[in-house]
Amino acid sequence: MRAMILAAGLGTRLRPLTNDRPKALVEINGRTLLEITLARLRGFGISDVIINVHHFADMVVDYLNAHKNFGMRIAISREETLLDTGGGLKQAARFFLDDKSGEPFLLHNVDVISNIDFQPMFERHLECDALATLAVQERSSSRQLLFDKDNVLCGRRAEGDAPEIVHAVPQYYPLAFCGIHVISPRIFPLLTQEGVFPIIPAYLRLAAQGEKIVGFRADKYTWRDLGTLENVSGSATDPELNVLPQ
Repeated sequence: MRAMILAAGLGTRLRPLTNDRPKALVEINGRTLLEITLARLRGFGISDVIINVHHFADMVVDYLNAHKNFGMRIAISREETLLDTGGGLKQAARFFLDDKSGEPFLLHNVDVISNIDFQPMFERHLECDALATLAVQERSSSRQLLFDKDNVLCGRRAEGDAPEIVHAVPQYYPLAFCGIHVISPRIFPLLTQEGVFPIIPAYLRLAAQGEKIVGFRADKYTWRDLGTLENVSGSATDPELNVLPQ
């Protein structure tokens, strides 16, 4: 089983912490966001990982070398230009297509931490024969994805905007995305965009074409977005983060 960590962003919401380092190397209680994410993947049995890098890219490479890749097999996908989530995933396609097993893989933002159990998430992905499965929660968010009663993606809604529905359903339910995906490798030939593009609009386009993009309800799990300075500053005293794997 393989995974990709999205770590190429500029980390603008984390400034000034990211003035001299990539957001992947911002520390929480003495551990970098990258180390925490790798530990989560390793604990699930994933040892083959690719990480996309751009901002202070060499610092990430040097950090991994200094820690002997944390005992994992790690590849680097360098982005000379930031490619966003969809473009970054597409550039790393060969890493997953070279895996002849055809197994789904995990895509994980480096600036989110959680104790979401990946096993039932993978099981739901396989049971649904989904193209992608997205960890979602019922919580406040300025941008929400919309799902039908079977937790199949049917649209999205940004705060203050009318909902964008890609296929009609009697009723939809707004849920917040957690930045964790399980994806089938067959998505790559369906990503027809080139260069820079985000993955969520691609999911919506594919859902409109009949591809199954489903949600995995992660309401019972601890989850935090650590992509902002405020959230990082408050994390040291957050008691719920003490339950996260070391």
